[in-house]
Amino acid sequence: MPANAMERDVMNRKIISVSKKRQITIPLQFYKHLNLDNEVECSLEDGKIIIKPLHREAAEFSVEILKDLISQGYSGEELVTQFEIQSKNIKKAIAVMLEEADAIAAGEIPSASFDDIFNSED
Repeated sequence: MPANAMERDVMNRKIISVSKKRQITIPLQFYKHLNLDNEVECSLEDGKIIIKPLHREAAEFSVEILKDLISQGYSGEELVTQFEIQSKNIKKAIAVMLEEADAIAAGEIPSASFDDIFNSED
């Protein structure tokens, strides 16, 4: 293997530890290179765990909020009013989720198991 290819392979692979609480630390160079934020997308593909950057745009939340409100039967001016209320609640909800994530990381509350996240409900 040419030296450049070997260097590139070493830079793209890291062996990392998994804690007793199933937590991992993303190597700093990967974190910076992918410009990661507070959330990542995690999926199972061909027997591998794939972790991808998740950069939600406000529009993504807006579409989800609108879909939910429409499914609840809102329309017209009432839809607009409810959309404004729900949109303001997003920042508060994200702050609560971040606090919960910090509490899980600190071992103050339990985290969800792999089965909780990836298995369908009975």
